Amino acid sequence: MNHTSVRARHVVWDWNGTLLDDNEAVVHSVNAVLTAFDRAPLTIDAWRAAFTRPLTTCYERLLGRVLAPEDWARIDVLYHEAYRERLDECGLALGVPHLLRDWQNSGRTQSLLSMWFHEELVPLVGKLGLDGLFTRVDGLRGVNMGGSKTEHLAAHLSAMALDPAEVVLIGDVVDDAEAAAAAGAQCVLVSTGVMDRPRLEAAGVPVADSIPQALGLLGS
Repeated sequence: MNHTSVRARHVVWDWNGTLLDDNEAVVHSVNAVLTAFDRAPLTIDAWRAAFTRPLTTCYERLLGRVLAPEDWARIDVLYHEAYRERLDECGLALGVPHLLRDWQNSGRTQSLLSMWFHEELVPLVGKLGLDGLFTRVDGLRGVNMGGSKTEHLAAHLSAMALDPAEVVLIGDVVDDAEAAAAAGAQCVLVSTGVMDRPRLEAAGVPVADSIPQALGLLGS
């Protein structure tokens, strides 16, 4: 764990791979895509090593071909159908929700920003017992095509009229760090999701191995 201290009044939480432990569902879904395109399945470690954004580039490398729009549309359907099959098996990350309640009880605030579909995210947050913890919950509205979180984070912070300098984004991929930097916010990455630790460390922000460790980096 990188021991650099980060001071923040507000946490923006990422969802997949950060608060939601969905790695098995993700790998199941990626392998559904690979099987449909006659490619060998991947392990979680192989997917972490391969994962990058934009996802179109990632899949082109895995499938060994340039993706036409109809290919990407097929991938989108295959992945999300397979993911929804396993979503009910996914639980919350270590330390969630009680550490989020502790953060809230300290007088500080937090919100949730996900690239999962907004209309599915909101009821899932309630189902998992996280209602009342977040100032704002934003999922993906419209089409993103596996792209960056940068514009979504800027809109999320603007909607809450937050000073980005007092915000830390906690996520599991380098794109989270890049989005935070573009918005003028801080970032802590956790190695619990879909990107391997060496690339997380190369992003130049603190890296923790769990939610408890990540929150431990935040100044009082």
